[in-house]
Amino acid sequence: MADALRLARPRARSARRPLRAVSARGAEAPAVSLDRLIHERMRLGIVSALAANAALSFNELKQLLKTTDGNLSVHARKLEEARYIACVKSFRGRMPRTEFRLTEAGRRALARYLDHMEALIRAARAR
Repeated sequence: MADALRLARPRARSARRPLRAVSARGAEAPAVSLDRLIHERMRLGIVSALAANAALSFNELKQLLKTTDGNLSVHARKLEEARYIACVKSFRGRMPRTEFRLTEAGRRALARYLDHMEALIRAARAR
């Protein structure tokens, strides 16, 4: 049993090669992380939905993503603070309307994220 545990124990960090990550261009680079702001499932859903549509209302996004008001509000606010999405509040008659659209910075961030994910997929398949 002790021999099995000794064999299963990972080697010390100094004995291993340095950790490497795949960059968006596909070449290996020092380990970097994905854009964590977009990488979270709900925020990726919001950004993706807005990339496919010129604009969506709060209720349209909520229905599309099958989420709650509070959950959508929290994640949309984080994207808005990062200036990845823009929020416009107005009234249609007496009814309040909140509409979201993807900003140019959001489009660039999504493009970088997708490039990175594609590079990861290519690298994983090449191994």
